[in-house]
Amino acid sequence: MIIVYKSEKRMEFIKAKIILTGATGMVGEGVLHECLSHESVEKVLLISRKPTGISHPKLEEAIQADMRDLRNLSEEICEYDTCFYCIGTTSMGKTEEEYKAVTYQLTIDFANALLSVNHEITFCYISAAGSDLSERGKTMWARVKGRTENKLMVLPFACFYSFRPLMLTPTPGMKHTHGFYKFISWFFPIGRLLKPDWFCTLRELGQAMIAVALNGYPRRIIEVRDIADIANRANSRK
Repeated sequence: MIIVYKSEKRMEFIKAKIILTGATGMVGEGVLHECLSHESVEKVLLISRKPTGISHPKLEEAIQADMRDLRNLSEEICEYDTCFYCIGTTSMGKTEEEYKAVTYQLTIDFANALLSVNHEITFCYISAAGSDLSERGKTMWARVKGRTENKLMVLPFACFYSFRPLMLTPTPGMKHTHGFYKFISWFFPIGRLLKPDWFCTLRELGQAMIAVALNGYPRRIIEVRDIADIANRANSRK
């Protein structure tokens, strides 16, 4: 268990109880892996449309056909303090309306459903570097991501954080890593040296999300360099 210093006068033992979505994707699977192996995560509730096949003593799984209505899970959800929302889709080959249906509408509908049964929860959203908070830029995916961030920021969560990774080094051994990573992963250590604001590891992303769930963070938008710094500081305290 980690000792977390909340102030100069007091220190507390804290453990997180985390709801996680998107575990059948690369990012969600990697973040879940960090949650299950982290000593300060007490338990994880997976909310998913289909079984993941993952078994762990910390893990509970709720198969939910309608992610927009969570009232049937209200008792379970009220036990948790944080949600890691890792559902995402590529914009490639999609119209703006198609991309918006998953990236914006499903996210906001799920967030409102979550708030309807637990209004004291912290919401951590996986966004992307370059998201456009003005919602007026030329890049479609960035406008939609920015619109999603803007809407989530005004919802009455206990806290809201948007994590903006760019180039993620995958975690070895995961089932849902995209196939093209085996051709480009060799470049990641070089890329990180050349562009530290672009590259972090999926492991660092998961560790940073857990650290923010436990300790908070002074900014709601968390960029690549922040992700690496938060993870490194959390590891140095172990």
